[in-house]
Amino acid sequence: MARLLTAIACTIRQPAFSAVAAMALMLPVFSTPALARGPDAIADVAERVIDAVVNISTSQTVESRATPAPPQVAPGSPFEEFFEEFFKNRRGPGDTPNRTPRRVNSLGSGFVIDPSGIVVTNNHVIADADEITVIFTDGSRLKAEVIGRDQKTDLAVLRVKPTKPLKAVKFGDSDKLRLGEWVIAIGNPFSLGGSVTAGIVSARNRDINSGPYDNYIQTDAAINRGNSGGPLFNLDGEVIGVNTAIISPSGGSIGIGFAVPSKTVMAIVQQLQQFGEARRGWLGVKIQQVTDEIAESLNIKPARGALVAGIDDKGPAKPAGIEAGDVIIKFDGKDIKEMRDLPRIVADTTVGKDVEVIIVRKGQELKKTVKLGRLEDEKPQPASVKAAPADEKPAVQKALGLQLSGINDELRTRYKIKDSVKGVVITGVDAGSVAADKQLVPGSVIVAIEQEQVNQPADVLSRVEQLKKAGKKTALLLVATSTGDMLFVALSLQ
Repeated sequence: MARLLTAIACTIRQPAFSAVAAMALMLPVFSTPALARGPDAIADVAERVIDAVVNISTSQTVESRATPAPPQVAPGSPFEEFFEEFFKNRRGPGDTPNRTPRRVNSLGSGFVIDPSGIVVTNNHVIADADEITVIFTDGSRLKAEVIGRDQKTDLAVLRVKPTKPLKAVKFGDSDKLRLGEWVIAIGNPFSLGGSVTAGIVSARNRDINSGPYDNYIQTDAAINRGNSGGPLFNLDGEVIGVNTAIISPSGGSIGIGFAVPSKTVMAIVQQLQQFGEARRGWLGVKIQQVTDEIAESLNIKPARGALVAGIDDKGPAKPAGIEAGDVIIKFDGKDIKEMRDLPRIVADTTVGKDVEVIIVRKGQELKKTVKLGRLEDEKPQPASVKAAPADEKPAVQKALGLQLSGINDELRTRYKIKDSVKGVVITGVDAGSVAADKQLVPGSVIVAIEQEQVNQPADVLSRVEQLKKAGKKTALLLVATSTGDMLFVALSLQ
């Protein structure tokens, strides 16, 4: 069998070698430097930066599981001595069947960014730790204290006190990364410290639904358990990411790893060093994605931006004149290509800064200036849209595959609709209708159509007829759930 495998391998290798050789003869300018530069650069970078990469060892005290008491056996039974000896060995000297605290250790990675002893790692590496130890490549160990941590980006900054300056690395510009560019991961996978792996940038701006500010670099460089918090380098030896997560059915690397980009890391690390916490900008809006249907309704081509579904009464957006139904297409000079761009850009903007915001309202671009607030200053209140009082004696009517009624006390009680929600309540949805496909359900409330408030079913019918006469293909509904959450829904008029 071994010979057969060897023969097959040789058979496969020969054409591959011939093809590469032929390509090398045909394209020496492109193939030879690429093949030479990759491995040589990786070795040079690893040698230059590896002393700045550290292992992070943490320990914490947790309540152990109760050690079971030995089973009761008859005195003199041949099993009496066996069970007594077995359970004594499991408990250890002086242990009892009751719960007792025990120490749990875990390992991760990190890297030094300042010779004085500043270390960056993942927050989840040091979360809940009673004691943190930084282990260097020469085997030396230093106790570490937490300067600051941020759960939303999963970053933490530690401080150690070395007797001499430490080897440190610098951050690079993750915005300059190109797909297919070589990157190098160094860390402590499975407690095997100082491990170097290499790969390419597989994707940028990756959203893995781990938090509100997802913007990961995806790489096929091998990243495993224990690599968390370690650096991802470019071929200039600059840190362009912090290895944070992997997708793996087995727990090991399958070539899909994710790193927080250095641009995000630098901003958070600076704030953690200065304030001990992350201080993010706050706009005070609730947003949703601009779909093709919504873009058509709002006359936005191409579909882009973040649709404002609601305004916080105490947020900075309200005094700036931003309204529900506006589409934010640019914030502080940065294009908002899709909804998820806005929270990240707002969060990275300096608190208190006067920011220019470009919005689209009823097909026209407008400029607004917002004095940005701080996200942690106060808890945002539910977004609200003012509407006129509802008819106390509603008439049930149908439109757009919906059964509609004005809101009264009986309907508020039946559907548990908050007092702050005003508009026309949906009491039924036709099966197979477009409204059903959009997951509209009884108890939802239509607050406005095409940014005009509606208070009675007749208002909905009248507005729909106006839109049809104007040649509109869709109607944009602002819908409130029973809890007051706002959502724009585009329904076909055809």
